[in-house]
Amino acid sequence: MQERRLNLPLNPLRAFAVASRHKTFTAAARELGVSQVAISRQITILEDYLNVSLFERGARSAKLTDVGRAFGLEIAGLFDDLERATQRMITRETESTVNLRVHPTMAHHWLMPKLNDFTRAHPDIRVRFDTRVEPLDFRGTHLDVAVQLGTGTWRDARCRKLFDEDVDVVCSEDYLATMPKLDAPEHVTEGELLHSRYRRRAWEFWADAVGVSVDYNRGTEFDTSLLTFSAAQQGFGLAIGQLGLLDDLIAEGKLVRPLEMRIPTGAAFYVVWPTTVSVNVKTKKFIDWLLDVVGQPREFFTSTPASATAAARPA
Repeated sequence: MQERRLNLPLNPLRAFAVASRHKTFTAAARELGVSQVAISRQITILEDYLNVSLFERGARSAKLTDVGRAFGLEIAGLFDDLERATQRMITRETESTVNLRVHPTMAHHWLMPKLNDFTRAHPDIRVRFDTRVEPLDFRGTHLDVAVQLGTGTWRDARCRKLFDEDVDVVCSEDYLATMPKLDAPEHVTEGELLHSRYRRRAWEFWADAVGVSVDYNRGTEFDTSLLTFSAAQQGFGLAIGQLGLLDDLIAEGKLVRPLEMRIPTGAAFYVVWPTTVSVNVKTKKFIDWLLDVVGQPREFFTSTPASATAAARPA
């Protein structure tokens, strides 16, 4: 018959282990960064759980009982072992992983198809993706680096441009065949407009840039550009495509550019890293690899290995 496991009160056990080593609540409170009252309360919880007295409390002091002294000697080393094992795990993860913030569309269409080249060149380094769409702030995070769309201004960070953002109208060949005509900007008014929630003004920007009047409030909105470009590929309508990200789909004929009007937005994609901490070697290698991919000079290591990716900057 399987022995029933105890539901151990770990926080009280840890508080007692530290207090038994120091032999005072005050020193234990100082090490754990809590109040002396909090230490006493945790030990009381443990005493109630075990139904034994671990400390004899006086008016101004507390003293280990014989049971408390023996129990403290047994468990103190266990918590030390647990802390060392946890630290080893954190160290291994930190040494082998690059924590990257990147938008889902950039990750899917541009970075993922190229990432095998980095993995082959650096098999000991893993890249962990954080695809949250929120303002970049390295403070209070475990991020090592980010690939972001912007104008090159991020707080407490350095950056290098990867490539400019250019846009154009894109759709599928099948959808284009359903349009009466689409060889001039004003013809988009006859089509279904596809929008991304995080790029809600893309059609407005495009209409102003080409000098046409478009009701950019109509059409279908998707939560992300990833879904919007997928909808365009599947024939749902017309989208404002980010050309540097969609070059592969366009080259494969999965998306077409009926108007062939490349329009710069003034923004660009950058690799960004924090200045508040030192950049570790694995992150330096990843940043230099990204710069290799777009044909830019390296930031950290001057020599370029023969296996470096020779992909060109988006046309």
